[in-house]
Amino acid sequence: MAVVIMAAGKGTRMKSDLPKVLHQLAGRPMVCHVLEMARELAPDRVIVIVGYRKEMVSDVVEAHDVTIVTQDDPQGTGHAILQTERALAGFSGDVLILSGDVPLLPASVLEAFVEAHQESDAWLTVMTADLDDPTGYGRIVRGRNGFVTGIVEEKDADDQVRRIKEFNSGIYLMRSDNLFDRLRRIGNDNAKHEYYLTDIVRIAVSDGVPVAAFRVDDASQVLGVNTIEELRDAEHVLNARLTAGDH
Repeated sequence: MAVVIMAAGKGTRMKSDLPKVLHQLAGRPMVCHVLEMARELAPDRVIVIVGYRKEMVSDVVEAHDVTIVTQDDPQGTGHAILQTERALAGFSGDVLILSGDVPLLPASVLEAFVEAHQESDAWLTVMTADLDDPTGYGRIVRGRNGFVTGIVEEKDADDQVRRIKEFNSGIYLMRSDNLFDRLRRIGNDNAKHEYYLTDIVRIAVSDGVPVAAFRVDDASQVLGVNTIEELRDAEHVLNARLTAGDH
């Protein structure tokens, strides 16, 4: 397995010049919690994608024995993963994609996610959860057989799709075969004119390969940290977990 951690964003809603993934959570940069989580899986390689203030982020993550890849011209998450093609040259296996701003996922849940994917016939599995109010998150659209047929971003969703409670966590596990061919087929015909990684679901479905969803019971485990208030909330969750001895 290879793990790719997206850590290139600025995080404008944090209202700080510090890259979002470097904000402190329980005394360590947020991205370090994600790196620790990834290491629990004993992957063959770990790749971190940097962009905004890349030198600062690189200085923090390079001590963790990672390959650093730069996204100099951010054009969305699909474009970010495409930058790892050289770093993954010759690799054959599963590629786990994590976000540097989703620090509360327990390793046990991640291990169950990997196991479910490997036991399925799916080319791609996406981690999801339910929220009463999933505003701001991409919604999971499923077919009658339960497999995923698409992920629709909030800005591109109609009223029917916005009523869906199941949302995309931004955590994916996919096979390396045809990965970069499919990434290159992602377009930017959307409200933000970005290359969304979520579009790889539609492309995989059109290719006739199954896409599965792994639903997490506790949505707080997969929520991203986008504001200082959410960072404080994450701090409370993590402290409570550490007090209870639940890692």
